[in-house]
Amino acid sequence: MKFSYAVAAVIAAAASAQAHETNGDRLARGLSPLRPRRLYAPSRASEAKRATPSGTPGQPSGNCNTGPIQCCNQVGKANEGLFGSILGLLGIIVDPDVLVGLQCSGISGVGVGGSSCSATPVCCENNSEGGLISIGCIPIIL
Repeated sequence: MKFSYAVAAVIAAAASAQAHETNGDRLARGLSPLRPRRLYAPSRASEAKRATPSGTPGQPSGNCNTGPIQCCNQVGKANEGLFGSILGLLGIIVDPDVLVGLQCSGISGVGVGGSSCSATPVCCENNSEGGLISIGCIPIIL
């Protein structure tokens, strides 16, 4: 007897349940769409992480805010093979992810005929090692 009441209750509940109405159905009937349901409510901490701006774009063409434009034969991270060895021999300690340039020379008159760089044009913050190595480089487009 209890089983038949339980089955009847389940059948009645299933018969009375309506399918979830979609916004497409509502629009077809001329009604306005339903508000979106927020399925994810972020915490204050996750919102704070998103509040920081994204990375800065690269240097604009031909501009150099950190020093003169240079042409370096090789550019790479300070922790990579040859760059790390030279920095170690010179006793220079920098962040491993800093870009450094080797055998750099200045480029004068950017945009004027004859000022080309067949290697890598960069802007570097620290050029105090006499052109052997430049530290804190940012590749640019001439």
